[in-house]
Amino acid sequence: MSKQPKAKLFSLRCLLMDFVRLTGALPGLVWLRPKRRYTSAQAKKRIRGAALVISNHTGFLDPVFTMLTLWYRRQYFVCHQAFTETKAGPFFRATGCLIPIDADNFGVGSFRAVTDNLNGGKVVTIFPEGHINGGQMLTFQSGMVLMAMQGHCPIVPLFIKPRRHWYSRLEVIVDAPVDVAALCGGKPAFAKIKEITQLLQDREAYLEQLAHHTTYTEEST
Repeated sequence: MSKQPKAKLFSLRCLLMDFVRLTGALPGLVWLRPKRRYTSAQAKKRIRGAALVISNHTGFLDPVFTMLTLWYRRQYFVCHQAFTETKAGPFFRATGCLIPIDADNFGVGSFRAVTDNLNGGKVVTIFPEGHINGGQMLTFQSGMVLMAMQGHCPIVPLFIKPRRHWYSRLEVIVDAPVDVAALCGGKPAFAKIKEITQLLQDREAYLEQLAHHTTYTEEST
């Protein structure tokens, strides 16, 4: 995997994004009391350089949940173009944290918007189900595998445990990074991409099972 640029601790371009992250951190920590669980020592290591983070999609607050989980890195979220046209859209566009794509007309431009960020050493978060799942995990879309290959970065699976009540504690399971380029053997063959997509879906299903147990891994609160 090629060497990625290091993320800058301070950037004028990210000033508003960092302000929102910092001011939102305290109420988020008090309200959600996040608990992070890890499948292994490798999973517990901080992400260095570029990464494509994937997660199940439980609701509109999922980006907040992933930010509190990977609090030490800025994240750029792949979202539907339609979201940028809502009342909240202009604010989130101003922070620079969105990568809007046209899911109905996904083309080269949308693909490059993601891979350019990855090649810039950033952490991009995507919800491969494409929609909020309503409690039952949907089939993953395979574009994430190609994005990770072209972005020369691993995929990091997370699982957000659905909260029963508004006051319930947030629990997120973090898995070890998956090197998709190594799994593909450097050749993005269609059969391999399908196979890796299924592997990632299986990993998410495994994380979902672990979410209902409390004694399997190291824990960080």
